[in-house]
Amino acid sequence: MNKNYANYLLNKITEDYNKIGDKYSSVREKDWKEMSFLFDEHLKEGDRVLDLGCGNGRFYPVFKEKKVDYVGVDSCYKLINIAKEKYPEARFETDSVFDLDYGDSFDKIFSIAVLHHIPSEDLRKEFLNICFKFLKKEGTLILTVWNLEEKINKGFNLVSFLKGFKMDKRDIFIPWYGAKEVYFHCFTLEELVQLISETGFEIIDKGEILVGLKPYSNFYIVCKKYG
Repeated sequence: MNKNYANYLLNKITEDYNKIGDKYSSVREKDWKEMSFLFDEHLKEGDRVLDLGCGNGRFYPVFKEKKVDYVGVDSCYKLINIAKEKYPEARFETDSVFDLDYGDSFDKIFSIAVLHHIPSEDLRKEFLNICFKFLKKEGTLILTVWNLEEKINKGFNLVSFLKGFKMDKRDIFIPWYGAKEVYFHCFTLEELVQLISETGFEIIDKGEILVGLKPYSNFYIVCKKYG
């Protein structure tokens, strides 16, 4: 994907979520219990944790219960404002991951349902390299993306097809809570594993999580920084 177009899409994602923030937050108020093992197995009291792409802070109560040193960051000011109002005791910041500079200061980074919104392989690698940089030695990245194979199979990539050369393979646009043409990259688990392995992480766990009654499918990766 062209770098300029990728940056345009990255900014558009933030604008889209600012537009739909209230509506989106109203259906994303609680954590998903099906994902609780990611927190139970990989958090310990006193960990310094970065919740990267924290949205409205819906996972914050889990982090609070685990008694960690928490920082939540999201590029969408609308969602961050909701998080601050709901959890005034927590530290929430509005910023893009690409503008952050924390150094190697975190024991754990959680990135729940974020990477599929990062356009282009180059920016996705940069995102992961930033996570690697922010982790202490032997720190852990816990990451999930949505399994959007069903969307491709149902033809939701028509807009992407019409945009032609601008889009990469398995990129799609989806109408999303009132926003038109919201960008998603449709990962396979194999692609996600390869991408993360190429950025220097050692994968210690991976798989699929089914959420809800429908259910919705999510891929997850748990990986460590040893370098």
